[in-house]
Amino acid sequence: MKEPERNRPTWGRRDVLRGGVALSAVAVAGGAATALAPPARAAGPAGMPTYRYLRDALAMPLNYNRTGEFIFPTIRGVSDKISDARSKYYLYYAPHENPGGICVAFSDSLEGPFSDYRENPVIDRHLNGTTVSHVSSPHVVWDAATRQFFCYFHGENTVTRVARSRDGINFVDETPILSTRLVPGTSETSYARVFEHALPGRNNKYVMVFMGVKGGRRIFYGWSPNGWDSWKFSATPLVNPERDGLTDISGPTVVKRNGSTYIAYHGNDGRMRLTEVGDDFRQENHLGVFHSPIASDRGRVAAPSFGSENGTEYMFYEAGARLSARICIARAVPGGAPAPTAAARGLGVPPSLTP
Repeated sequence: MKEPERNRPTWGRRDVLRGGVALSAVAVAGGAATALAPPARAAGPAGMPTYRYLRDALAMPLNYNRTGEFIFPTIRGVSDKISDARSKYYLYYAPHENPGGICVAFSDSLEGPFSDYRENPVIDRHLNGTTVSHVSSPHVVWDAATRQFFCYFHGENTVTRVARSRDGINFVDETPILSTRLVPGTSETSYARVFEHALPGRNNKYVMVFMGVKGGRRIFYGWSPNGWDSWKFSATPLVNPERDGLTDISGPTVVKRNGSTYIAYHGNDGRMRLTEVGDDFRQENHLGVFHSPIASDRGRVAAPSFGSENGTEYMFYEAGARLSARICIARAVPGGAPAPTAAARGLGVPPSLTP
């Protein structure tokens, strides 16, 4: 399917060193940093809240901890979806280093901590008909039409797959849906998140945003009528790093606020940014930084996943350098931004109990 042309400015490349900014170290006790975030400041672009570090998300020690590093959190409210849920909230995450493994942890509060599932990983690198070096970057959605959870993940870095589950724990039918051959010129397609969002003229229910490597790491997108198959992908990047003064961006997620649609993501300077793409994904209005590292984040914050509970907004994110990151919880500073509307259900800032 041919994609409509999008009007884009052309920017020159700027050479920016990859990696996070250098920040002073702080003491970390029991896996939780003791440092506090800086004082509250004004709300971020598009009214994004000011988020303050609350705690590390995972209760240590873990039953499955092969590599000592964890990435790409996805928080999901499940108690309104399945009758035998182990807790109100399931937190999905994974190590990235080989062999990886898709993991889940449980808590009855978004403030955590989350206790890991004794039988993690719920998806390992031994897949239907093949074995890969690793599986990582889980993103889980609830498909109300089929009353199933869909888990999207990569393995290898060139292939994104989807698996399905009735209970959010036992996943089956790992199926490839995206690869570099479907997005011409890319050498990697990974770190995908999927959301319910209809694009005009595409006859779709779901959109996917993901990182593609094509002259730098960029944000691409695709669309599907059911989230499982019939995926189509744009050959044109949705968000580019140059206007941010960066060379690489990744970890995208969809955010709906103020009657518009945005992409939140992190850059190779270690900070998280917001770009408005509009409900039709035809814009690229870079709005700037909405969250920066504190000392305990070791120079990098990335891969945000948002939720709210009892009117309070939370952000789950990975902190620290690649291959040594941990999962953290940040809480919105009161009065920093208006609460999300009901239109945000199932997207970047969901209502209470349904992140």
